[in-house]
Amino acid sequence: MSLEQQNRRLFTRLAIVAVAMFGFGFALVPFYNQLCAALGINSVERAESAVNTQVDRSRTVVIELDSNTHNLPWRFRPLVSHVSVHPGELTTVEYEVVNVRAAPVTGQAVPSYGPQYAAEYFKKVECFCFTQQTLAAGEVRRMPVTFVVDPKLPKSISSIALSYTFFEVAGRGGQS
Repeated sequence: MSLEQQNRRLFTRLAIVAVAMFGFGFALVPFYNQLCAALGINSVERAESAVNTQVDRSRTVVIELDSNTHNLPWRFRPLVSHVSVHPGELTTVEYEVVNVRAAPVTGQAVPSYGPQYAAEYFKKVECFCFTQQTLAAGEVRRMPVTFVVDPKLPKSISSIALSYTFFEVAGRGGQS
């Protein structure tokens, strides 16, 4: 047998081994899925519903929403005046702001709470108050606040007032 024939034979064997390895790897996918299904692990086909066990459904807290501006040419308001939540429940409310000035304006919102000590039980997950907001002339924007009222809130508190006041950021007007 010549060297060329030996090389062809060796190449053919290597090609067969490579195809067999690819086929074996490809065949492992359904085997893996069957094994996972039998063991009840790593199931991506059925969605499991997450249940927050920290929600206190035995009581409701009313969150009263308020908005103000301090020497700022904006109209600013919550889209709802109040919302009822269960402590531990994730809730989102939206505020709307309109820049009525003919130029861009940058503002920063500062929250306040009533009663004041309720702030330690009011946990914001997402809030426009975390960053400065620049609005173009005439721009209208809706801004969400996502929060959770801590279930450790004293039972004597059945209502929390959440108020935001927007202040103009000096030296930032006109910048984006």
